[in-house]
Amino acid sequence: MISSSTPTTVAVLSADQLLVFLLQLASILALAMAFGRLAARLGMPAVVGELLVGILLGPSLLLRLPTDLSGRFFPGGAEQMHLLDAVAQIGVLLLVGVTGMHLDLDLVRRRGRTAVMVSGGGLIVPLGLGIGAAFLLPAGLSPKGADRVVFALFLGVAMCVSAIPVIAKTLMDMRLLHRNVGQLTLTAGVIDDVFGWFMLSVVSSVAVAGVRGTVILQSLASVAVVALISLTAGRWAVRHTFRLVGLGNEPGPVVAAAVVLILLAAAATHALRLEPILGAFLAGILIGRVGGIEPARLAPLRTIALSVLGPVFFATAGLRMDLGALLDPRIAVAGLGMLAVAIIGKFVGAWAGAKLSGLNRWEALALGAGLNARGVIEVTVAMVGLRLGILSVPAYTIVVLIAVVTSLMAPPLLRLAMERVERTADEELREARHREWSRLPDAVQSD
Repeated sequence: MISSSTPTTVAVLSADQLLVFLLQLASILALAMAFGRLAARLGMPAVVGELLVGILLGPSLLLRLPTDLSGRFFPGGAEQMHLLDAVAQIGVLLLVGVTGMHLDLDLVRRRGRTAVMVSGGGLIVPLGLGIGAAFLLPAGLSPKGADRVVFALFLGVAMCVSAIPVIAKTLMDMRLLHRNVGQLTLTAGVIDDVFGWFMLSVVSSVAVAGVRGTVILQSLASVAVVALISLTAGRWAVRHTFRLVGLGNEPGPVVAAAVVLILLAAAATHALRLEPILGAFLAGILIGRVGGIEPARLAPLRTIALSVLGPVFFATAGLRMDLGALLDPRIAVAGLGMLAVAIIGKFVGAWAGAKLSGLNRWEALALGAGLNARGVIEVTVAMVGLRLGILSVPAYTIVVLIAVVTSLMAPPLLRLAMERVERTADEELREARHREWSRLPDAVQSD
């Protein structure tokens, strides 16, 4: 007998909702693939083209046209957007997990003091400048009711991050990965990445629970717990999971296990009121370091994350940008100011760290140019800020534009500086021994 309290119907997608979702997903992915390849052909990061798709289909262009196209393919209902958001969230978690798999933390040990000083300068200076500049911005850039301190902390984090995928791709395309400066840039970028995800989790937790001493201490304690679990139970879980699923030759169980571990780690950090991205990143590091799986067996996961779900995430990120906001002179000036803070802060910080380590001015300039590229990391940070209500749409647009502009600046500035840095015998030997490193950017090329 069926209880009267038992629901007799189950909420399902309507036929129209399903049709619109399928058309949205297919059109976004097709356009993202086309524009991403076009950007790569023009010597730009593929993420620039993928973001452009969202800009064209969103309020920056399509919604401003006097047609009903936007209403048909991108209706304003929250339910419809949630479907795309769900796919995009899975995409960014897997993308961050794959990035974690390719981090070489041994580089930090090998390069030691110099890398730490360069990274420290490149983190502390832009973080401080970003926080300070945030208090000078127009009030309209932070959402109504948002805490100004949280807004400032968030912008500081956005200003200090770097993007390992863009850095690795740029260095490899320019045949600089084997150079001493290339190695230092990549190593400092690893430190930036780790620090950025941890800081993002702490600031996001504070944004949800409020700016109080106890909340900040709880967030830091949660981060410490996550790190401790990752180094103990996490290592054990990853190692034994892949022992169980890695016995056969089929890649399917290995890929499925990696996805499960990444999503479970993301869920765990989310349950602790930290960012799910932090869990995905740590799971990726563990899979890469203790999983004991041949990289080739995880290639299908890289393909799906980088060629399918990643582009959907970036295009969806572009949908939320409104370049029309920059027509307001106050917002345009604020955007230029934040771009200057981001660039100057990273260059000055990396320069100071490099000079204190005994490097010459051209090596310091090259390090600043490489670490200035923000790419996928900044876009991800911006999406988190928008989702949590820390950033308004105009502020979100500014942060994403900073990611694009700084990624485009890196190659020409690196080329200018490295033409004046003498090649050493050690670099010649390293190039001969490590030609296989050329495969590294292929694993992260869409970022």
